[in-house]
Amino acid sequence: MGATSFFSALMSDDTQALARGLRRRDPELLDGLIERYQYRLFRYLLYICGNRETAEDLFQETWVRVLDRGHQFDGKSKFETWLFTIARNLVIDMQRRKRPLSLDTLAETEQNPLQLADTNDPSPLNLVFAREEEASVQASLLGLPAIYREALLLRFQEDLKLEEIAAVLDAPLGTVKSRIYRGLQELRRLLEGGKA
Repeated sequence: MGATSFFSALMSDDTQALARGLRRRDPELLDGLIERYQYRLFRYLLYICGNRETAEDLFQETWVRVLDRGHQFDGKSKFETWLFTIARNLVIDMQRRKRPLSLDTLAETEQNPLQLADTNDPSPLNLVFAREEEASVQASLLGLPAIYREALLLRFQEDLKLEEIAAVLDAPLGTVKSRIYRGLQELRRLLEGGKA
């Protein structure tokens, strides 16, 4: 199967073809995967870490792991679920090496880590309002405990299904639902100015 077939498989989410390509360490397939998932992966790492430099390092290390451990991807789940699991485990490993802290302490480092580009070319006034709202949501997200922030990011930003989030977090489905529900409640409270 050539590179064209792998890219077709990539676009149709044929996980078995992806698994075969990763086992063969196909460089064109890896380039295609990086191109397809780079923005989402980096955004996820940036929000989890709260630090651009750390996110960049973990982003690179995630792709090195994908290449090194591609033979472990069995194609039974979506590639993105496997990818985000690798990234999450690297964040946890990094925190263990630094000092014995929880993921909750990651939010205390950098504020407003990501400015998303606006593709609709709104009026200057709408752009100012959008940036203020985005800054407010980002600040509120960073104010959430990491377990809630991560669940919300995977669900609403990365659009993963509940079962996929459970696989990434290695947590029961009920726990995932609870974290999303509680995270939304806390986010709403923070966006309303912290009122109880």
